[in-house]
Amino acid sequence: MTGTDDDVAPTRSPEVAVIGGGIVGLSTAYALREQGVPVRLYEAGLPGTGQSAGESRIFRHAHDDPRLVAFARESRGIWDEWAEHFDVELVSSDGVLAIGDSALARLRVLDQVGGVEAHEIDAAEVAQRMPLLAGYSGPAVLDESGGAIRTRAAITALAGALADAVTTAEVISIDPRADGTVEVRSVTDRAVYSKVVVCAGRETARLARSVGLSLPVRLAAHVRLTFDVKAAAPARVACLQDSSGVFGEVGVYATPLPGNSSYSVGLSETVGVRDDGTFIDPAAIRSLDERAREYVTRALPGLHPEPRDFLHCWVTDLPWSEDGVAVWEAGSVLFVAGHNLFKQAPALGRALARAATGEGLAAELEQGAPTLEHSLALWERGEALAKRCEVLLDGAQQRVEAALGSTKAEAAADDSEED
Repeated sequence: MTGTDDDVAPTRSPEVAVIGGGIVGLSTAYALREQGVPVRLYEAGLPGTGQSAGESRIFRHAHDDPRLVAFARESRGIWDEWAEHFDVELVSSDGVLAIGDSALARLRVLDQVGGVEAHEIDAAEVAQRMPLLAGYSGPAVLDESGGAIRTRAAITALAGALADAVTTAEVISIDPRADGTVEVRSVTDRAVYSKVVVCAGRETARLARSVGLSLPVRLAAHVRLTFDVKAAAPARVACLQDSSGVFGEVGVYATPLPGNSSYSVGLSETVGVRDDGTFIDPAAIRSLDERAREYVTRALPGLHPEPRDFLHCWVTDLPWSEDGVAVWEAGSVLFVAGHNLFKQAPALGRALARAATGEGLAAELEQGAPTLEHSLALWERGEALAKRCEVLLDGAQQRVEAALGSTKAEAAADDSEED
């Protein structure tokens, strides 16, 4: 229940509300404050404990889409600004090593965009920059200005700067009003804002429904495991992206924790989640855990084979890309969703802050995501395809069962004849 009665007028509050205290919400609220805009940040729990949880993320420039490369390049500059302002390291200087043929394809995109220090390296330099990795001599690219994002330091710095703007309360609904303002209803109050930016992770789609939008966002989960380094912590160790398949997996990401004495490893595969939050296939999440352990045994002999810690993570996937962002606008409300957004958060936050103050969306966001109509068409096409596959699988299963039944009947007849 809410803390105010419907007969009581809602409070007129700061100009912009940001819903969601993960890295994107914090970045957006901080950017608004940089502009001198009054802002309130709603977060149900502690900032940075939802989809932004964990001790490390990879900052990389490499993407298939040149617009995302340009956006990452802008974010890298802002990370450096923040590091100087808060006097704390926010991205390590050890780079990102990508191995496999796809690394070369993405290098061509990086060269096309320009302004990113990345190049192909040989087996000797692979061993030097990633001493935990087993012998590897295939395609390899080093992003010199990539590195491990110090996620806890980033969350702490931004949350501290915004401490007086944070309201610890779950938002129940948002209600656009006839005068163009927006009422935000939380478990503790009702308040009216000129603009609202929703960066609520897994809750974004739910809040969008309160204004009549059905966002094509798929909720999923994956797992990251943390392993200790066997010997002394290496002075330098790059983050790793492995799409090679040489060590039995593709889509592996790994990043050192502060101090380089531990390394976090995960598979990019996700497990689908129903609307009620339960796994579609519970065994699949256990499989990701087991496969990550087996990968470490094969590919990263410099790590202890048993993890010391693990983290199950919610992710929000878009139907047209597993690595991107989309923004929807409904009147005075902006909704943002995507996957792998930690690295993009500084530039994304500034873009959302500009949009919330009337400057419009950045071209990368406006053009980089399909329109809502196109998004819904893609979603519906995917749903239809999934249903068609389910029908085909059911039919195949029925045919197999019929064939097995026929075989058993024939065998029984044969047995009776032999008797």
